[in-house]
Amino acid sequence: MLVQQILKSKADDGVVTLASGATVSEAAALLSSRKIGTIVISNDGKTAEGILSERDIVRELGRRGAGCMTDQIGEVMTTNIVTCALGDPVDDILQQMTDGRFRHIPVVEDGALVGLISIGDVVKAKLSELAMEKDALQGMIMGH
Repeated sequence: MLVQQILKSKADDGVVTLASGATVSEAAALLSSRKIGTIVISNDGKTAEGILSERDIVRELGRRGAGCMTDQIGEVMTTNIVTCALGDPVDDILQQMTDGRFRHIPVVEDGALVGLISIGDVVKAKLSELAMEKDALQGMIMGH
């Protein structure tokens, strides 16, 4: 299974982005209103310059207190982001997410942001794949 198959199966493959000049408070409000865990930081809406997760915000709150909420997200975002491509195997992405201990990965093709997948998306796809394999094996055993 490939990353592009996961994106096709998602109801909405749009990526929520904010410019790096937005505040942490604005990012937190957007995460809350959209019920999502991550925002891709992009000043042009096309290239991923960073990523900001709930975990990043909580880390800053714990370290510096509520004063960080007025900071620009460019100051607290993760800039060393891992991305994947549409043709990447899902098993490889799952391994990267597990090893890196992150839950979201932007999908980039030819330098342009084309989607975002979460660990939940990957697990859902793997469970679906396993169910199909199980059904096929049962069919072979039963002689269908």
